[in-house]
Amino acid sequence: MNKYCFTLQLRPDRIDEYVRRHTQVWPEMLEALKSSGWNNYSLHIRPDGLIVGYVESENLEESQAAMARTDVNRRWQHDMAPFFELDGVAPDEGFTLLTEIFDLDAQLHTPLDHTISTEG
Repeated sequence: MNKYCFTLQLRPDRIDEYVRRHTQVWPEMLEALKSSGWNNYSLHIRPDGLIVGYVESENLEESQAAMARTDVNRRWQHDMAPFFELDGVAPDEGFTLLTEIFDLDAQLHTPLDHTISTEG
């Protein structure tokens, strides 16, 4: 399973409503996400409206494509688009993927390479 992290920026005047809408996501949307391969998916928010998302998927592009084929995703993205600072791009296409630089579990289960120096 691959891990993905991404960011999106909310419009400051829409933060409260965005948070409220995510307390009760449409059941049809939840099911579509799960059946499209979005696993362990969560969203986090900074006070200024920066959204940080995390998802695990076998292949994020395939999972996104599967969602794009659903009517519920088209409706959800249309409803969510006004919340974001995006230039005509749907939120599920306008996020910025982040590069993972540290994974505790991976390092705990990988033998230490003693040739790496921790000095200056």
